[in-house]
Amino acid sequence: MMTRTLPLALAAVGALSLSALSLVGPGVGASAAQNTSDAREAMLARAEAAELDTEYVPPPGDPLSHHTSGFAKTLCSAVFVTGLDPEFAAENVGFFSSPYEERAHVTAVEVDRDSRQVHLTLPDGVVRTAKFNGDHGCVTLPVGEDDVFFEPVDITSTLPDPTTQPWPMGDVLPEGPLPEGIDAKKVAQAVAAAFEPAEGMTAALVITHKGRIIGERYGDGITMHTPLESWSMGKSLTATLMGVLIEQGVYDLWQPAPVPEWQTQGDPRQAIRIADILHMSSGLRFRGVADPDLDPSLGYPDHLYVYTGSVNSFKWAATRPQQWPPNTIGRYRNSDPVLTNYLVRLGVEGRGDEYLSFPQRELFDKIGIRGFVLETDPYGNYLLQGYELAPARDWARLGNLYLQDGMWMGERILPEGYAEFVSTLAPAWEADGRPIYGGFFWINGTGTFPVPREAYYMSGAGGQTTLIIPSHGLVVVRQGHYRGSRAGGRALRNALALLMEAVPPND
Repeated sequence: MMTRTLPLALAAVGALSLSALSLVGPGVGASAAQNTSDAREAMLARAEAAELDTEYVPPPGDPLSHHTSGFAKTLCSAVFVTGLDPEFAAENVGFFSSPYEERAHVTAVEVDRDSRQVHLTLPDGVVRTAKFNGDHGCVTLPVGEDDVFFEPVDITSTLPDPTTQPWPMGDVLPEGPLPEGIDAKKVAQAVAAAFEPAEGMTAALVITHKGRIIGERYGDGITMHTPLESWSMGKSLTATLMGVLIEQGVYDLWQPAPVPEWQTQGDPRQAIRIADILHMSSGLRFRGVADPDLDPSLGYPDHLYVYTGSVNSFKWAATRPQQWPPNTIGRYRNSDPVLTNYLVRLGVEGRGDEYLSFPQRELFDKIGIRGFVLETDPYGNYLLQGYELAPARDWARLGNLYLQDGMWMGERILPEGYAEFVSTLAPAWEADGRPIYGGFFWINGTGTFPVPREAYYMSGAGGQTTLIIPSHGLVVVRQGHYRGSRAGGRALRNALALLMEAVPPND
């Protein structure tokens, strides 16, 4: 066994960049700022008028223990899945479910490479333990427990050695020049810009044009096969898994969501449709860290609890009451992707299939993905609202599935028009005056990126991005270490501006 004590700096670093949710940007003039303030007040007033008379019950437990649960899982995944050095990971990775400033409260850090566990001790003597759980990555155990409450399975791919197959089903790239009309020099400049400055900590960049890789680069110690922290890009993967089940006839997009906990006669949650959940407008009373009226005095947010609580996260989300009628108010809350993953499990097991291998079997193997590591709660529920790691090339494959409207080499994987659904502004968000969210995908409606407004993207905390630009046939994946997210975001925008000069619109 190896025990390591990690240095924990005391400087606080912001845990989450919410630029896409912000109502006021840098450099906004007084008049525009006033308009923005008025819009915010109108949005909050609309939400207050629609609010239902239900009680909010905060998550139980000690917030510091929850923060440390997130730190244990983050450190475990960084070391045993990504392969990072523990000291580097503690200083630079995964601040979302384990805010950097909270890490200073940990009195002892033990990284046990023999048992592949991480033990973090708190001032009161409580130890939070995360263990590597085979093909399911890492999971933080409940206090006092030494194992999970489900039987792990081996996730095996049926795909052959990727070195024997051409991209995108494998890793062999075509030889020869880029397609006519693409400025190779400008593409190279765009790739370089994504890695400048070094403070951006960009770890991976992959650019594809009409499915072909035209630009690619990795940071120190990272390869095309390294599973990197991806965070809320997993919400878009969640939408994809639901799309697979819809295409297979298990669900209908517009049906009421058959959540078992909602089936008591008269339960108003029976009105919530699957589409409402995908639109982040289920209306459940579930505090999100991006809520415009977030009140920290109400305690630890549900949005984080479903990562760090070491509970059955599906049950927690499914037992929250209604705050608003469905399809009325748009809020970025983890209740909705957690519930979608719950429905995925119910749908897969309801037809007699094995749940944990479902993503590999029914999606990944079909589009050449071998490197995703999907993590669970202690009860074997996938936490794909953000606990997943994957190489950049695999995110590029997923992006190209949407670029091709759910088709892959002649096989329909997602329903016809599903790409249009996820990339269309959700009605409740439109009513809120925030043209930024579709169906578990962000949309470029306010010009977050210097690309056409029709573009849409998967987005994860820390600057993780898979951007789909249909007008130019492009998919751009950028992943980076969390600490560099602000500088990394600026670098990505600089790179995209150059890329738009390098690649002409589709004919």
